[in-house]
Amino acid sequence: MSENKMKDVTYRSPDERLAEKKSKYTPKSIFLNGVLFENPALRLVLGTCPLLAVTISAKSSLFMGLAVIFVLTASEAIISLLRNVIPNKVRIPAFITIIATFVTIVQMIISAYFPALNESLGIYIPLIVVNCILLARAETFASKQKVLPSILDGLSMGTGFTLALLLMGSIREILGCGTFFDMQLPLFGSVIEPMMFFMMPPGGFFVFGICICLVQILMKKQEKHSSSSQGTSPCGTSSANDCLSCAGCNLCKGKEE
Repeated sequence: MSENKMKDVTYRSPDERLAEKKSKYTPKSIFLNGVLFENPALRLVLGTCPLLAVTISAKSSLFMGLAVIFVLTASEAIISLLRNVIPNKVRIPAFITIIATFVTIVQMIISAYFPALNESLGIYIPLIVVNCILLARAETFASKQKVLPSILDGLSMGTGFTLALLLMGSIREILGCGTFFDMQLPLFGSVIEPMMFFMMPPGGFFVFGICICLVQILMKKQEKHSSSSQGTSPCGTSSANDCLSCAGCNLCKGKEE
């Protein structure tokens, strides 16, 4: 194999890899990343403070998730619009200011129309401002992408976080109180005794760990299925393209030659 051909096949510059990564930002991949492959709570383990604090009931989990979806989507849209205007040196304070604006709107609406919900969520609504999910998506996605992909990213990441909240809140409420959305479930109280352990902080950590394990097992099976359907390279990587990008695999070089 000639030197030029070897260089074209086995080496990609950082700019070329970045361009290839950006080309993969299709609406389907963005949505699936937020909900499944890069779920902020169960895959990236972000935003664990509200995740463990408000998931004592499915109702509070759902409303917290909806608040995060609104703030995340709106803030990513504004940050994307202003990405070429905000100076790089003050981008983090600017991001926090934008996020805090939408969090204030959410808090005022909840305080005015849902006082009981405001009491149950308490301090965790204002704490959305410093939620690492919002800062992470603002820094890594919205500040570098156009408006529509940023809106879709906010919706997908918020939906993934809401599903994680709702899953944990449902498990803890059912096993800890015998209710679901404040409705009494049959058999609980008469045949099955609710376990208060799940309503306490140790129960939250236990359910969180179990959910992470289940998601990791499902994702491993999905990745294994995908790699088997696509085939593997001679050195065992999941994709021949991934192998060629390392520019140092003698097995694949020998195959190409």
